[in-house]
Amino acid sequence: MENEEFLKTVIKNQGIIHKVCGMYCDTSEDREDLFQEIVAQLWRSFPSFRNESKVSTWMYRVSLNTAITHFKKNKRRPDRDTIDRTNFQIISEEYDHSYEDNLKLLYNAVSKLTGIEKSITLLYLEEKKYEEIAEIVGITQNYVRVKMNRIKAKLKKLMGEA
Repeated sequence: MENEEFLKTVIKNQGIIHKVCGMYCDTSEDREDLFQEIVAQLWRSFPSFRNESKVSTWMYRVSLNTAITHFKKNKRRPDRDTIDRTNFQIISEEYDHSYEDNLKLLYNAVSKLTGIEKSITLLYLEEKKYEEIAEIVGITQNYVRVKMNRIKAKLKKLMGEA
């Protein structure tokens, strides 16, 4: 019975895991690895989930903590080269590139943030309220506001440098 409930929960809310994986990993292989790692961690912590918070809050918390740990572990490995994101699409000449260019700038800037900053940014872009971000990340609501202001300033600086 617990297996079925877990599977239903993960299938229903797998978008959360995909978003976290997309934020922390550059390649599809890395996203798949992290996805599996997050699901395994969710499975290990599922018996202790007591419905004291929303399922989505619990899943974000576990997913982000797992991703941050994964991110720190892989950052220490010198054999992992970062690969520049290259767009190989053929686009018609009349296409306005500004949206994609701005999006690339944003993703590039976000990739330079720390693990916790990426977590807060992801949740902010998901239009989560500061109260929910605080609960998921495990910091006070006031500190979320302070961090978000610093992150915005940091992103503006990073995007201006590009």
